Amino acid sequence: MTGLDGRKAIEPHPVLARFYRDPAQRRSFVRHLFNETAPYYDGINGIFSLGTGGRYRRRWLLNAGLQRGHRVIDIAAGTGLVAREAIAITGNRRDVIGIDVSETMLALARRNLGIPVVQGAAEDLPLGHECADFVSMGFALRHVSDLNGTFREFHRVLRRGGTALLLEIGAPSHPLGRKLLATYFERVIPFFYGWTGDKSPTQRLMEYYWETIENCVPAGVILKAMRSAGFQDAQCHSEFDIFRSYIGHKQ
Repeated sequence: MTGLDGRKAIEPHPVLARFYRDPAQRRSFVRHLFNETAPYYDGINGIFSLGTGGRYRRRWLLNAGLQRGHRVIDIAAGTGLVAREAIAITGNRRDVIGIDVSETMLALARRNLGIPVVQGAAEDLPLGHECADFVSMGFALRHVSDLNGTFREFHRVLRRGGTALLLEIGAPSHPLGRKLLATYFERVIPFFYGWTGDKSPTQRLMEYYWETIENCVPAGVILKAMRSAGFQDAQCHSEFDIFRSYIGHKQ
């Protein structure tokens, strides 16, 4: 498989036949899935993170060096969960731009935060060269079609000295941990959310989430793709054998 620029593509996981049957269908499937579940997304996140998600996102934005006055591109912005914390740090909502393939997600981010938003994909950002100090992506790398193309785009839109931060979830290394996390995604979250919302789209989203986590390439492959794109100092920080934070700088 080749990327949009004709170079070899690295998919974050194989085709998931349970949800789509061809790599070309991946983006349209993801767009439809998040358009469908956008109204429920913040509630789902609250259950998953047990109310700690905002603090976690802000901590890693600060750890990665985000500062007041920085211009931020938040890729796969969703409803604006990462962007909200970025605004609190940078001090200006107009300096945080949300990018997402889902127009429904972007509408919520714009309504919730008042940030500028642009519909687009990580592999082909609709932005000029060297236009940002900081690029963020929260728990969405598993949904892109090409790691190499995605990281080349991150590197392209960053100014020299800029930073890329990717927050992700990885499958635990221990089989028991995998089983528990799978149960949490596929059963526990939909069960609790079913009390207050429509369980069916939540169920499908969580089942898809878990399959992307379980089948995602290891951290070493992601780091190699980052370094190949120009982030020579790319590093991965792991917490609780589940949460991954990837940080790289444009020299």
